[in-house]
Amino acid sequence: MELIAALMLAAAGAGMGISYVKVRDFVRTKLRFVDRAQRPAAAWIAGAAGALVAAPIVALLPVLGPFTAIVYGVVVGAGVRSGQKQVKQITGG
Repeated sequence: MELIAALMLAAAGAGMGISYVKVRDFVRTKLRFVDRAQRPAAAWIAGAAGALVAAPIVALLPVLGPFTAIVYGVVVGAGVRSGQKQVKQITGG
């Protein structure tokens, strides 16, 4: 059982790392010229939405709990914020 738990936690960590990179790249490339996506509140909204979407999914898995959904929301919000900062660096804003 410990091996399965370790594998699930490793998969969750890898998924969160991939999600961070994908969200950051999406904000940087696709949402570069969307004014609402460049507001500071967008990171909070995206993080909350990510946690709400992840909550029912992680509730089905025995090792991952509600804390994982919260961490996923933080990762999504951090990815959005990082993408916003990169857009500001690129555009000089």
